[in-house]
Amino acid sequence: MPEDRRAAPRWDGIDRRGKPTPFLSRYSFWGGRRTDNGRRDGESQPGYVDLYSPRLWALLLFFLCLNLLDSHFTMVYLQRGGAEANPIALWLLELGPFAFLIGKGLGVGFGALLFCILKNFPSARKGVMIALLLYQLLLVYHIVLYRSVLLSG
Repeated sequence: MPEDRRAAPRWDGIDRRGKPTPFLSRYSFWGGRRTDNGRRDGESQPGYVDLYSPRLWALLLFFLCLNLLDSHFTMVYLQRGGAEANPIALWLLELGPFAFLIGKGLGVGFGALLFCILKNFPSARKGVMIALLLYQLLLVYHIVLYRSVLLSG
């Protein structure tokens, strides 16, 4: 009787499980093998993962939304005669509002991508929490500024 070749997957001789997951690989976003803790049995140090939890995606989406709100309130404030204190943002604004929005979005998006990849490292987790806290404080500042300065004038 002929053997059914579809019964078992074909092994090409390469076992990628023999070494830690690299910083970036083809498995980072598709076909990953590790889960949230990034560790195998017996490993004590955190590592890179190639599967990300919905909680992490929600946290990063919240981070990006805070960036969009910051950009919006900055543009509104500048249209009402305000000044930008950040020299990088000021340089982007001199290039135009579209360059400002794209540059700010790409910069913060790159940071969010790094936080996603490095999520199992304690310093990256602290960095995410500090960045989220600062963005929330910045949003509160924008709302206070909007209510006191922009609505009065």
